[in-house]
Amino acid sequence: MVDSIEIEQELAQRKIQIEVVYGLPDRQKLLTLLVDEGTLLEQGIIASGILSDFEEIDLTVNNVGIWNRAAKLTDTLRDLDRIEIYRPLIADPKEVRKRRAEKAKDEGRADKVTGGRVDPRRNKAS
Repeated sequence: MVDSIEIEQELAQRKIQIEVVYGLPDRQKLLTLLVDEGTLLEQGIIASGILSDFEEIDLTVNNVGIWNRAAKLTDTLRDLDRIEIYRPLIADPKEVRKRRAEKAKDEGRADKVTGGRVDPRRNKAS
């Protein structure tokens, strides 16, 4: 019969490969490393050393994901996972779209009634 100590030792010996990525507009970093199977997402980030390269990363503020899907710091990593650390949004996306649409209307690139593209076949007089 296999006891729990042997199982723990076997798990500790198995390694998985992960990537940790973070990017700024002017600088990006992708790190590949081997970690023990059963490593948590937060432990993988810390093990990568990326926190010392980008001091602005605060894991209590920055959201994280695995392969473009939101994840929790307590999620267990799997082989070939790519951990992504996301920057906080600077502007509200709805507000940005609204301003862009208003600008397009003002410049004549959007129909003032429908908000869609200007239809050259539509009668301008009506």
